Amino acid sequence: MADGKHGGALGAVYEAKGADEVAALYDRWSETYDHEMAVAGYRHPSICLALLARHLPRGASPLLDAGAGTGLIGEWLGIIGYPHVEALDISEGMLAKAAGKGAYKAFHRLALGGPLPFADGHFAGIVSAGVFTSGHVGVEGLDELIRICRPGGVIVLTVKNTLWEGGFAARIAELEGQGLVVSAEETEPYVSMPGETGTVPSRGLVLKQR
Repeated sequence: MADGKHGGALGAVYEAKGADEVAALYDRWSETYDHEMAVAGYRHPSICLALLARHLPRGASPLLDAGAGTGLIGEWLGIIGYPHVEALDISEGMLAKAAGKGAYKAFHRLALGGPLPFADGHFAGIVSAGVFTSGHVGVEGLDELIRICRPGGVIVLTVKNTLWEGGFAARIAELEGQGLVVSAEETEPYVSMPGETGTVPSRGLVLKQR
């Protein structure tokens, strides 16, 4: 399935070549990101919140918002009862916007896909919305999230269909076979941005750490 064609900032980040280019594009987009995603009807944050609340007890701590952007999820996590959330994002500009919302306890300017500076089993829950997608992070970013999630913890993420069919589903099956995670829930594919022409469907996943 093709990824479709998008214009403006969204099209640019989907077509980015490398982490530095992604970071620079998001830095420039940070001022208008919230408004533009609202106009596009962006669904990933709401779906991730619903999945997390269904599988992780209220008050669990700490949580990591992996790919926090401007903090769309962080604000809501506090409202629904998760008091300690840390933000991770590749873009300094996006993290600055997130900081202005007062929702996070710590900020980490990092890229997913390589080693992360957290201890094994550090987080009770991890949310990663809209990160495993075109031009961003592939299946190579999954293992580190699993490593830093504690036994019994929950990882909630969204995966674009092109990545899912290109090796992501197979990797999750391998991890389950190794006894590292359990796939606790998988949504039906859905369009993450109904207001944006050409959006390829994604799915929401819940992985429970062994």
